[in-house]
Amino acid sequence: MEQWQGINNVVVVGLGITGLSVVKHLVKLPHKLQVRVIDTRDIPPGQEQLPESVELHSGGWNVPWLLDADLIVVNPGIALATPEIQQAIAANIPVVGDIELFAWAVNKPVVAITGSNGKSTVTDLTGVLAKACGLSVGVGGNIGVPALDLLQDDRDLYVLELSSFQLETTSSLKLVAATFLNLSEDHMDRYDGMAQYRQAKLRIFNHAQTCIVNAQDKETYPDSSDSVGKIAEFGLHAGTEFDVIEVDGVEYFSHNQNVIFPVSELALVGRHNVANALVALALLIEAGVNVQTGLNALKTYSGLTHRCQVVADNRGIKWVNDSKATNVASTLAALSGLNIAGKLYLLVGGMGKGADFSELAPILATLNVQLCCFGIDGHEFLPLHPSAKLFDSMAEIIEWAQPQMLAGDMIMLSPACASFDQFNNFMARGDVFTELAQQYA
Repeated sequence: MEQWQGINNVVVVGLGITGLSVVKHLVKLPHKLQVRVIDTRDIPPGQEQLPESVELHSGGWNVPWLLDADLIVVNPGIALATPEIQQAIAANIPVVGDIELFAWAVNKPVVAITGSNGKSTVTDLTGVLAKACGLSVGVGGNIGVPALDLLQDDRDLYVLELSSFQLETTSSLKLVAATFLNLSEDHMDRYDGMAQYRQAKLRIFNHAQTCIVNAQDKETYPDSSDSVGKIAEFGLHAGTEFDVIEVDGVEYFSHNQNVIFPVSELALVGRHNVANALVALALLIEAGVNVQTGLNALKTYSGLTHRCQVVADNRGIKWVNDSKATNVASTLAALSGLNIAGKLYLLVGGMGKGADFSELAPILATLNVQLCCFGIDGHEFLPLHPSAKLFDSMAEIIEWAQPQMLAGDMIMLSPACASFDQFNNFMARGDVFTELAQQYA
């Protein structure tokens, strides 16, 4: 508890699911604290669940509270560049996030995953595999359960998905294994450029015993190998510590050329998911887990909701919900693994976050595709393919497309954009697509 020495007054900035988990954690600590919450929203979600001892300031900032704090715990959705937060930093008040508080409290091994794409699948699959190996596992962070809530149950291992926003405010998280999966343009509305975004991601390696990097993406490597633990590479081509090798014409996941599991028995679809499964195996092996006892989980794991998820399959037409593809690289990954007999009806658009969508044009040129564009930035996709057509909504697209679809066709929502123009979040967007699929299929 030495981190809490001299800290009496804590201000939590931002409520919601993460903010509430922080408050609950703080009020339970044996070190009695004064806890106050600032949320700029008029009616912050979760305010009715705040303990009576916790004072709330809503509808704007309260700079005197910030400047009176011994510690500020900021929600990952709030940029450190926010002037009020900068004012506190200038006054030498420490600003951390919920993952830093988790780091102060956790006493069991932790593995963590970051990257622009695939981190939710890798996190979830790592947890499923670890459970299949007989471990009690807590899975959360940027996916599902807030990290601090995981500490309510005693576990053998914690598996965390960490965003760049969470890593910015984390300094002392010790990891038995960590991975940086890949780097592609995202959140350019929050960062000054790709270099700053990458540096935030690289913080995952600061206290990691093993740093698992992508041999096919050199941006995932630490800038200096001297300052980090062991480096282990993964790749889909033979020659890395964790790779895919061919034996008698059969592809296998391998560790140091020792076969682990046949790639063909993986339930997940797409080459990007082969890489995702490889990393899950690597994380657990580096954490000292005997993965052999849980390999059957790879045969049955069908992936996350809203991530290349088949939500209807009727008359030979597949309806695929990939609403979690909120950036260009996610949509590229989904398209690169596809094998379709007929036409692909691809739904793209939403809030583009300043991204460059032209990277999609080459792969679209190789597909028999009908590009269906919608949302506030839908028009930006129109130059990408001759078939591109603009619609007002997903419902309008499906009403138009459904009568012409034939056996062998696929209709896929993989928007390459955020959802906030028309939906509360990507889950709500995916749910609407799923409902439409079930209605029309």
